[in-house]
Amino acid sequence: MRRRVSHHYSVYVVELGDAVWNEPSFRKANPQYELGKPFVYVGMTGLDPDTRFDRHKAGVQSNRLVRDYGLRLLPRLYEVYNPMPYEGAREMEVELAIGLREAGFGVWQA
Repeated sequence: MRRRVSHHYSVYVVELGDAVWNEPSFRKANPQYELGKPFVYVGMTGLDPDTRFDRHKAGVQSNRLVRDYGLRLLPRLYEVYNPMPYEGAREMEVELAIGLREAGFGVWQA
């Protein structure tokens, strides 16, 4: 009997508040940031992105920048890719972060 592969992983993008720009590590990671573009966090999860965002905000397995500066999910930037297998989500997290950074966004990717 073949084991069914589950495609329940997702990438997600969280808009971060402008105050994240005051974080030295965030500035250093974004030397090509274009003024006026959004600040975002790109992640991947086996949970529903809404649930994962809520967990970040509650401080459960959270990224500090999302916990402190996360405003909302930006589904228009990621919904087209979901769901996918684990390896696909791992790769897409990196590719999406690179693409957004190249578009001038300020990006944090853990």
